[in-house]
Amino acid sequence: MFILANFISAVAHILDILFTILYWLIIIRALISWVNPDPNNAIVQFLYKVTEPILEPIRNRMPLNFRFGIDISPIIVILVIMFLRSFLIKSLFDLSMWVRFR
Repeated sequence: MFILANFISAVAHILDILFTILYWLIIIRALISWVNPDPNNAIVQFLYKVTEPILEPIRNRMPLNFRFGIDISPIIVILVIMFLRSFLIKSLFDLSMWVRFR
């Protein structure tokens, strides 16, 4: 059973790293949006290509009367990422420990 426990633990580690990278990419994109970046810049294009598929569905689901001039979709995504890191990752680690010592 230790192989399954190690697999679950490895998946949890990889997900934690991916969530952390996504967290920082969204924060960087939000900060860059304040300064009117050059859309032809390779870094700006990369940030938009990586984060837009995550932010756009949230923007589309927000009611029109809730949009008040600033884009709060990065805040919502960051809160979801924080929840997933707190709940999903810790649950996977606990599951791997349970499988290991069962």
